[in-house]
Amino acid sequence: MSQIFNAPSKAILRSQIAEHIAETDKSDKRENMEGELPLPPDRFFDRELSWLKFNKRVLELAQDETIPIIERASFAAIFASNLDEFFMVRVAGLKRRIDTGIAVTSASGLSPRQQMRAISEQAHRLQDEHAHYVVDTILPELAKQNIQLLGWDKLTIAEQERLSRYFRQQVFPVLTPLAVDPAHPFPYISGGSINLAVLVENPTSGKSHFARVKIPDNLDRLVPVDDMTEDEAEDVRYGFITMENLIIAHLETLFPGMIIKEARSFRVTRNEDIEVEEDDAENLLNAIEKELLRRRFGPPIRLEISDETSPFLSQLLADQMGVTPDEVYRLPAPLDATVLFELGGIDRPDLKFPPFVPTTNRQIAEVESSRAQDIFAAIRERDILLHHPYDSFSTSVQAFLAQAAADPKVLAIKQTLYRTSSNSPIIDALIDAAQAGKQVLALVELKARFDEDANIAWARKLERAGVHVVYGIVGLKTHCKLSLVVRQEADGLTRYCHVGTGNYNPKTARQYTDLGLLTCDPVVGQDMTKLFNQLSGYAPKSSFHRLLVAPRTVRSGLIQRIRREEEAARAGKEAWIKIKVNSIVDEKTIDALYRASQAGVKIDIVERGICSLKPGVPGLSDNIRVRSILGRFLEHSRIYAFANSDGPQIGEGPVSGPEVWIGSADLMHRNLDRRVEALVRITAPEQVQELIDYVDLQMADTTSSWHMQPDGTYVRHSKDAEGKPLLDCQEYLIKKHMRKKATN
Repeated sequence: MSQIFNAPSKAILRSQIAEHIAETDKSDKRENMEGELPLPPDRFFDRELSWLKFNKRVLELAQDETIPIIERASFAAIFASNLDEFFMVRVAGLKRRIDTGIAVTSASGLSPRQQMRAISEQAHRLQDEHAHYVVDTILPELAKQNIQLLGWDKLTIAEQERLSRYFRQQVFPVLTPLAVDPAHPFPYISGGSINLAVLVENPTSGKSHFARVKIPDNLDRLVPVDDMTEDEAEDVRYGFITMENLIIAHLETLFPGMIIKEARSFRVTRNEDIEVEEDDAENLLNAIEKELLRRRFGPPIRLEISDETSPFLSQLLADQMGVTPDEVYRLPAPLDATVLFELGGIDRPDLKFPPFVPTTNRQIAEVESSRAQDIFAAIRERDILLHHPYDSFSTSVQAFLAQAAADPKVLAIKQTLYRTSSNSPIIDALIDAAQAGKQVLALVELKARFDEDANIAWARKLERAGVHVVYGIVGLKTHCKLSLVVRQEADGLTRYCHVGTGNYNPKTARQYTDLGLLTCDPVVGQDMTKLFNQLSGYAPKSSFHRLLVAPRTVRSGLIQRIRREEEAARAGKEAWIKIKVNSIVDEKTIDALYRASQAGVKIDIVERGICSLKPGVPGLSDNIRVRSILGRFLEHSRIYAFANSDGPQIGEGPVSGPEVWIGSADLMHRNLDRRVEALVRITAPEQVQELIDYVDLQMADTTSSWHMQPDGTYVRHSKDAEGKPLLDCQEYLIKKHMRKKATN
């Protein structure tokens, strides 16, 4: 059965959220220390402009000639996909706030309109650089490897005849040309779709007319020219024509008797962020479904058109879409470089990264070698620290849940689900457990952006199987990555827990670097029980011992530890902080880091995406270094490490030495204020050191990375003074885990 928030619970839940925020604000306040100087007002970089710099680093990977060409094409596609989401959410949100008059000056000091102008200027420059690089460099380099994007006029007569047959049989029946005239208004253009703007002339009247043809999004956009069923020689050609060019070549069949004057591709990006007033939603699931329907009709925020489009047709499209000149992007075809993802299926391993097969975590493998696979037995021996994708997700987390579902001694499973894969084995395990009579709770986050439809489907499937499905706390996204298994054992109930930094998604677990902890520590088990009770019921006063939980204690807990390092430095003790996150934006945490730097604390930060902190500024952040790592895998893990520990009682005894936490929370407002996040403290000394060494590896001058400068620019360091490549930390870890497998 599902839990939907109803009217009597709203006031209680609103008060819980208000109390969370009030407690956080109270704990974050700091009295100025004697003689402490105020921090400068211009101490933050703009969040949105910092994100554009991140995507510029993705483009630099596409431009890196040491990377195999199909992988470079994939990075170019990732750049395009990233930018689409940026416009659909961040730019759309800023534009909406400006239009409604609720936008405020950002922490960087930019007014909303200044921010929008700066975004537009940089986005135009970046997208133009990207599109021309794809057309002028990536496509020609692919062509040198016999992977060719061909125009209709470059095909042989036999190839044209074969493709014309394909068009008549598979494409023509699904096309719908839409005319625009007094009887036919300008059609709705769906966001993200590729369309053709067609000008035709009636030879009888001499009048010109406009029509729109949508490129089918349920067919591959790259149509193979070559018959790959034939015997393939080493120099086989992989030839393709884009679907839009194939349709342009056959427009006369769509408009018989008309003269085709012009046909150009165009694409619209719309506001696709969803807004649900949860306090007024009697049924959150139904409210999300209605909002998803509305999202399809969000206002346009970007119009991409072929740079060969005539001024008349360009103006017609801009006027009909209601976009300003700054929102029009004239680019060389093909538009929407995410089409390059389709090249990944080409069988050319020599043009891709070497194959990588994750290995079973050593602690789990050691138990498997002596008995049948028993992850519970491995966890009972000691905490297991997982590092994906190097440690296999399927033989660890996935196997943990599958074993729990099949084990008759397991009484209950509780699980958070933010994003998961299609045909998810995680979902299957929860269903199997429920059908076996176990108590199963699944906390499904309906508001996981762009996965809302999938999560609604999972929620209903789980409900039908008898799983208790809840949707968390109103007003807060549940972003934490948690599994709790309750098992009956000889000496009583044992709680087995998994706390991770990444989603329960086997597909992304092969592409993202993430961490996870498997433990049966009773302290973590008690914390997890309290947290799940808070998420599924009412337990606003819960306190935790080995967890930090947002929105109440993540920011305050981290700031407390940053200040502890500051005090240690002022007392002349060794003091350092090492942080690895996706993004760092939260001003309160950044200010605490600035103060710690001023006191002499050495601070190292590895961030993948956004960084509003200014490193290396004299008198402000002299002791802060920021590096960015991008590569084959998407860096996604979060680590918070501190030199000094106050030695609290944890598990069987006090903890001394450095203190390290991992979990789901980035240093962003949404993570710290508007999401349920969880960090878990790592207590095994060898695991603490492993995580510290991991951050040090990524920060090392001998490791390839981008170094952030005080002015916000990023300088890539990929070669040493002699021109030799620096260490690729991801390739290093692949080889390290392969060596571990060989020694098992």
